[in-house]
Amino acid sequence: MTYFLRLFPLLLALLLPLTACAADGTAPVEGRDYELIAEPGPFAPLAGKIEVVEVFGYPCIHCAHFEPLLEAWVARLPADVRFTAVPAAFGGHWDAYARAFYAAEQTAVLKRSHADVFKALHERGSLPMQNVSPDELATFYAAYGVQPQRYTDALRSEQTDARVKAARAFAMRVRVPGTPALVVNGKYLVKGRSFEDQLRIAGALVERERAAARRR
Repeated sequence: MTYFLRLFPLLLALLLPLTACAADGTAPVEGRDYELIAEPGPFAPLAGKIEVVEVFGYPCIHCAHFEPLLEAWVARLPADVRFTAVPAAFGGHWDAYARAFYAAEQTAVLKRSHADVFKALHERGSLPMQNVSPDELATFYAAYGVQPQRYTDALRSEQTDARVKAARAFAMRVRVPGTPALVVNGKYLVKGRSFEDQLRIAGALVERERAAARRR
């Protein structure tokens, strides 16, 4: 008995971190790991999918640092999860690069160019952070095979206007505090202490939504 009493504090010290890790990994806590969205709703109709949205901005250095981790995480998502990047349209240069994102999508070069826009802004300085012009963007995207006039037309199109408007409305409705921000099924705004923590919490919330769908 005396031996057990001496050993108990050591066992407790070993078990408590494991218990905490288990709780962190399987049961995200409201207020600590995520916030419930007051006006819930996905960015796009779910159509049987679980939606993960990243609200990001090309001008955001944190988004640039997050991108490689996020890209690897998204590549491992199962077929029932739909990931959607939504550019933050906070005004000014944020809007300019939100338009650039949707024009790249419209001209079918988004997947090839997305990560490179971060590098052009934050590493190479080959795109200006402020006051980027349509011609500068068209020249950049010409490297991906887009004829400059075609890209400029996409940049100024009503389709791009509508997509930016929808992106702005979503970010305002879910009340993102900054970028990058992850939103699961339009219900949960992920918090987290690090990029890795954000992804862990998002994954756990995806599992929660999957389990809820099975019970319905």
